[in-house]
Amino acid sequence: MFKVFGFYKFIKVKSLKKNKEILATFFNDNNIRGTIIIAKEGLNGTISGRVSNIEKTKKIIKSLFSFKKFDNFNESNSNFQPFHKPKVKIKDEIVPMNLKLNSKERNLKTHLEPKDWNKLIKDKDTHIIDTRKPFEYKVGTFKKAVNPNVTNFRDFPKYLNKLKKDKPVAMFCTGGIRCEKTSVYLQKKGFKNIFQLNGGILNYLKKIKKDQSLWKGECFVFDNRISLKHGLNIGTHSMCSGCRMPISNKDKKSKKYEEGVSCPSCFDKLTTSQKSRFRMRQSQIYRAKKSGKNYLFQKEFK
Repeated sequence: MFKVFGFYKFIKVKSLKKNKEILATFFNDNNIRGTIIIAKEGLNGTISGRVSNIEKTKKIIKSLFSFKKFDNFNESNSNFQPFHKPKVKIKDEIVPMNLKLNSKERNLKTHLEPKDWNKLIKDKDTHIIDTRKPFEYKVGTFKKAVNPNVTNFRDFPKYLNKLKKDKPVAMFCTGGIRCEKTSVYLQKKGFKNIFQLNGGILNYLKKIKKDQSLWKGECFVFDNRISLKHGLNIGTHSMCSGCRMPISNKDKKSKKYEEGVSCPSCFDKLTTSQKSRFRMRQSQIYRAKKSGKNYLFQKEFK
């Protein structure tokens, strides 16, 4: 069993290159996979490994960057390693929005726990915003939630500028970090009634029972589990090998779906040459599976 640990921390970071090298070495020595992004404004990451190694990693990160608690974190389990390799990256921001966030700017009064979140979004006057990308929204979202249809998060402020400042705004994302920056941005623009789902969708699906849930569908995650359901159990989605987008069981019933080749989203966009190449790759995967071997391009998508 593998532990998957997602987290973020807004804190002033120095010696970026040195800390990157220390973490990269530690990851390799302790079989930790996943990605951590380091920036001057803080840390953001999702990693996985054996339980004991993840616990050691938490302690190392806290010690290395001199803090006691993560701003937010989520934990879930996987019966297979959901990441292919370890990555430690240095970026200008831990979430790209052209807005550097100081830890003192965080407004914890806007953070709502799942039960309070349910009450808020039942209010017909509340504007519910799914701050994630369109393909994530398609996999699952809250009832009556609106997705700005923004592919690049840096363009998100353009949508926010169109909102009415006197209307309650409820925001959510996968783990909460995207909403941290968005709420600060809206406060600076004069919005008063801003709220965000504390810990994001993952915290909600972990704490709210299905019969009390206002969530529809599954939650896309950026690892080989593809999607999660209530209780943070692995969902039913797979990944299209043609376009790298999540596909549902319904998509698989389409005439445009071909395992390892295409799905309804990319069938008409792929060239004949691409489809031919993908079929050849898939046939090699089939042969490898039949002989009990792993193929170079074989993924662990479920």
